[in-house]
Amino acid sequence: MTFLSILFALLIEQLKPLRADNPVYAWVKHFASKIEASFNAGQARQGRLGWFCVILALTVPTALIYWLCVHIGAWAALLWNVLIVYLTLGFRHYSHYFTSIQLALNTGDDATARTLLAEWTKLDTTDMDVSEISRIAVEKALITTHRHVFGVFFWFLMPVGPACAVMYRIAEYLARGWNEPDHMHNEAFGRFAAKAFYWIDWIPARMTAAAFAVVGNFEDAIYAWRNFADRWKNETDGIILSTGGGAMGVLLGAPPETAISILPADASTVDSTAMESESPPGDVPTPRALQSTVGLVWRALLLWMFLLLLLSAAVWLG
Repeated sequence: MTFLSILFALLIEQLKPLRADNPVYAWVKHFASKIEASFNAGQARQGRLGWFCVILALTVPTALIYWLCVHIGAWAALLWNVLIVYLTLGFRHYSHYFTSIQLALNTGDDATARTLLAEWTKLDTTDMDVSEISRIAVEKALITTHRHVFGVFFWFLMPVGPACAVMYRIAEYLARGWNEPDHMHNEAFGRFAAKAFYWIDWIPARMTAAAFAVVGNFEDAIYAWRNFADRWKNETDGIILSTGGGAMGVLLGAPPETAISILPADASTVDSTAMESESPPGDVPTPRALQSTVGLVWRALLLWMFLLLLLSAAVWLG
């Protein structure tokens, strides 16, 4: 049932992508904002309490409905699983930005590519050249794909999969929503959300990196993972981006301070000086790197689906 749930959800999303500003996401953001406004008094323990309130309020009903569907019948559980995976995956939520940037760079329209990248990443792209635009677009795509696809896959495979998938996506949002806004920078309230998501994402991030290595240049990917992951302030981002860059033969993460991160500085690992004498494997990013990224992500997705199919077949036959 797990394989069919993910397969059907992916097919539905290819036909009808869920918009990033859909009513469900808008309600979740509003709910998280209300909790933050009600609980935030400047202390970390209040952030911890608020985090559990949001997580439990959304995962417990999801689990209860799942158990009810299981008792109704397999078809009901399958429909609920497909709905939850469809709502949590987001494989194409932001792909239009990446595709549009790729088309703009291929036609030499650097100005449009800068504008689109600024809208997507909220960075100042005014003085960026083609190489830097390409690098940041690739980095953003790899991180976004992990958190909207492969991380959800991993947690959906756990017991009470729909509730775990919801937990992962909500934890990811709280780590951003309670740390990234200007009024939340360096706030104690969001520290627990960032640390909680770090541990929730610890295994999925390494599985995503392993998948990139398997479907890409394995030797360079593992070499980059072992030796250059700490070029990023965020350890998790460093593992995914260094491995992804090595798998594609693309140099990512230079300079380190521009890497994408959702964790606050005091929760990150910084050690860029240790790598000054040696560079990661790969060439300077070009617009062709965006096409390589698309291929890497799709191959990794097919690998996950193939392994899931084997696991499902073993369960059915056993």
